[in-house]
Amino acid sequence: MIIYNGGPNLSLEEVVLFPFDDYSLPFQRGVRLQLIPNKGDHIVVPFGPPGAPDSKGMNYYGAVCRVGDELWMWYLGGGQVCYAKSTDGYNWERPSLGLIEHNGSTQNNLVDLGGAEYKVAACVVVYEPEDPDPGRRFKMVYETHRRNPSHGGRAEFNAAVSADGIRWTEIPVKPHYLSCEMGGFIKFNGCYYVSAQSGGGHFPRPERKLETFVSYDFENWVEADCMGLQRGDIPPRPLVEGSHAGEQIHLGAGLWNRDNVIVGIYGQWHGHPTNDRKLVSMDLGLVVSNDALHYREPIPDFRIVPAGENSADRLFGALMQGQGFDNINGETLFWYAPWGGCNGIRVAKWEQDRLGYFEAFLGMKMNSLQESHFVSAAIDLEGKPAKVEINVDVLSEYAEISVEILTERFEAIPGLTRDDCTGPKESGLRQLVTWGSRERLENIDGKVRVRVNFGGIRPEDVKIHAIYVSE
Repeated sequence: MIIYNGGPNLSLEEVVLFPFDDYSLPFQRGVRLQLIPNKGDHIVVPFGPPGAPDSKGMNYYGAVCRVGDELWMWYLGGGQVCYAKSTDGYNWERPSLGLIEHNGSTQNNLVDLGGAEYKVAACVVVYEPEDPDPGRRFKMVYETHRRNPSHGGRAEFNAAVSADGIRWTEIPVKPHYLSCEMGGFIKFNGCYYVSAQSGGGHFPRPERKLETFVSYDFENWVEADCMGLQRGDIPPRPLVEGSHAGEQIHLGAGLWNRDNVIVGIYGQWHGHPTNDRKLVSMDLGLVVSNDALHYREPIPDFRIVPAGENSADRLFGALMQGQGFDNINGETLFWYAPWGGCNGIRVAKWEQDRLGYFEAFLGMKMNSLQESHFVSAAIDLEGKPAKVEINVDVLSEYAEISVEILTERFEAIPGLTRDDCTGPKESGLRQLVTWGSRERLENIDGKVRVRVNFGGIRPEDVKIHAIYVSE
């Protein structure tokens, strides 16, 4: 199926419609978007044991990828890339890899990246099991400093490939003088996208913006990057001076490719007016994109992971995102850490795909004949049967929803109207929509739209977190 939401019109097995993606759900009446801040404060990767590479210092300038039935993590310990793995996202094992000597022993979890001959400042990883070259199924972009004299001390953009995610081979990057501090990395529509802060590539201030570098072969990168989002000193924000002052974006965004939408968590840099870097605070905010280049905040400045409010984070006024989301065991997990003095990597958690929701909002401009509802962008089912499921909460005998399928021109389709809709009646993460005995959309010509209506005497109780249209 193909959704026409401003993205590249990919043929997909599933389309997910999040309330915070207003390109996929553009038509709205009497609904209000609410985002849900992080519910977790779990330190899941603490300092390593005495003598380990990460025993005295660690940073999550890193990534988490799903590899088979496991989650693999790459993070920094003592300026080198460390490796850990988990089956649940909470309990992490540091395997002894036997590759790099540290403190006179190779019994540690350091990966082999350039023989650990230089310091690494950041790394993000993509796993591509479908790559025909087994030696390139893991891909890493990483930041170093002062390896190349022509950079003049600026952040250096590097790339490496691996067959196993542990032994890495550096590959040449063209042009060789690219510079950025990266925080996100995905492959989308056949192209590699690195989300980063570059600084100096786009006018005007601030220095730190969400910028994206692209390549189709992982070796030749476009010299010009795309500026996808900035948080400048635009009134009513006060005008400030200095590279560290004011509202900025730290490290781009950690990205989650959901095929028809890219979900990102970015660093909300709050610079002090004095330009003192030691007084910077940082929360984490939510952004979305449908083309992997241009990003928007569903609710500007909303803190999806607030700094200093959870018990594990109360001593830290600044957080940093890494790369890595996963849906596992009924939860959505995202890993992050304090910035500038990390004492362990944390995990933020939500119920699965419940980062936000639509609720009915009976505004003053609505009359008694109008109801709260929303309608999707056009979807081409490509002649294949499809089902519709809803991630919904607080359904009851007093709070109901109905789902109808419309043509591209917003016309009702017989048998798939609101009056025909018989479910869902219960809350759940993926509740099947039915129209009588009909559970699938079949024999429909042309594009369709999904319309969801709020009903009952208490429609404002219902929370709709996502709609899934899948083969």
